[in-house]
Amino acid sequence: MLKKTIITLSLTIAAMTPTVTAQSVLDLKHSLEDSKIIMPESVETDVHKMRHNWYLQTYAQTDSLADFRGENVDFPDEVIVERLQKLPTSIELPYNDLVRRVIYFYTGRKRELVSNMLALGHYYMPIFEEALEKNNMPLELKYLPVIESALNPNAVSKAGAAGLWQFMPGTATGQGLEVSSLVDERRDPILSSDRAAKYLKELYRTYGDWSLAIAAYNCGPGNVNKAIRRAGGDKRDFWEIYPFLPAETRGYVPSFIAACYVMNYYGDHNIEPALIRRPIITDTVNVNKRVHFQQIADVLQIPVEEIRLLNPQYRMDVIPGNIRPYTLILPSKQIYAYVMSEDSIVKHNADLYTPRGVVQPSDGSTVVTSVDGDYLITEKVTVHKVKRGETLKSIASRYGVTVASLRNANNGIRKVKQGQSINVVTRQKTRKPVEQTVDTTQESTTVETDTLTTQTGQPEIVEETVVEEKPVEKPKPEPKKESRKENKKADKKKKDNKKSEKPVTYTVSKGDNLGKIAKRNGTTVDKIKQLNGLKNDKIQIGQKLRVK
Repeated sequence: MLKKTIITLSLTIAAMTPTVTAQSVLDLKHSLEDSKIIMPESVETDVHKMRHNWYLQTYAQTDSLADFRGENVDFPDEVIVERLQKLPTSIELPYNDLVRRVIYFYTGRKRELVSNMLALGHYYMPIFEEALEKNNMPLELKYLPVIESALNPNAVSKAGAAGLWQFMPGTATGQGLEVSSLVDERRDPILSSDRAAKYLKELYRTYGDWSLAIAAYNCGPGNVNKAIRRAGGDKRDFWEIYPFLPAETRGYVPSFIAACYVMNYYGDHNIEPALIRRPIITDTVNVNKRVHFQQIADVLQIPVEEIRLLNPQYRMDVIPGNIRPYTLILPSKQIYAYVMSEDSIVKHNADLYTPRGVVQPSDGSTVVTSVDGDYLITEKVTVHKVKRGETLKSIASRYGVTVASLRNANNGIRKVKQGQSINVVTRQKTRKPVEQTVDTTQESTTVETDTLTTQTGQPEIVEETVVEEKPVEKPKPEPKKESRKENKKADKKKKDNKKSEKPVTYTVSKGDNLGKIAKRNGTTVDKIKQLNGLKNDKIQIGQKLRVK
């Protein structure tokens, strides 16, 4: 979890020299001087973007964010030392020049940042306290995320640390947190707080000193161990190994002490926290299906921004519950609604949010369908790449089209060459399906009901059946008797019709294809296919085909 850095504060005091290590620990804690300290990246959080945070806009009185009730107030060192000593902490919070400068950095230039963090603390601090209490840890460690992330669960450092507690990927996975393209549990306020408490507990067991444990949380145990060795190997105090620590870590512990002070004594420095209009009350539900935030927002009618605020661990707004169960945090009033509507939520716009399982690649063809009277005309355009030895004639034969149609589809092309791509247009004509209509000529019977009153005063129902009458059909006139001559003519006409209806067949010879056969018989390839039930253009020598 190597810490990230952004700005450097140049101090107008003497640079530290090796002689500092000869001072007593007490003197070092209270009169420590350094030529420069590197502040945590969180102090450079964009407060203007921070004010657009959905929680601050919805639950806080944003007008009060700039109300600081006056300018910063300077206090003597003795006052600040006394206030630090009065904080009910089990972690030692010593005071020195470095701590003082960080305190006045927060209460001066970063007053608005402190005001925003105080407002966000209404939601996040109870989560931190619960995790620390569960692991029997000092509650003042809840101020570490103040300097780690400025209470932004989506904060990412230049080194790649992320979340409220700024876990590096390796440290996070070592603590059992998932870090993937869809889920980053470093951003989960509840899970990351629990793992941070456990990790700090491990570090304290290693060093037996909270300042060293906090320093190791910042720069890693390896750097702390190296500083201990360089300091002589027998030093177990942060302030004794201070000169041998990385620059950002030398400013990290003083920043933590300053955060503890500012988050408790902000009012004495005329900093006003944003007013909270109403608390946000949440609950959790297990999700066992893949679901997108927008599906939840649409069905439950809640802002998608609220779902993102409460569930920042889902990086792409997707809960992959089909892989394993995941938790979803919602306003408590919406939990029951989600449980009852989960199937509807998963099905809502499923085509937009469900990844495709099987996808076949395109063959490069396009299909266009149009209507011509009672027929559907389907035109398929296929891009054909010319192979060695192919000609327009052979390509036309392969697809069952004419050479003329190939030329028309390719700007009158006369020759083709290997590797060239040409368009092949095939056309199919099929009859439109017949629409079924409701028969309205059936006889119908209607029943009318009249209500009468009996002597007892009770209504008496009398049913009267009315049958719809059919119109009277006039008798058809008897057909006239035809003469023998006329009968003979009619019989001859029927025989001629039957003769003309007799199918015309063609026997396939060597070198024939459907294009040639269609041209010889004055018909089309599509008609021959239709008459013979052919699904492709393959034919065999000796095969008999109906052509008309």
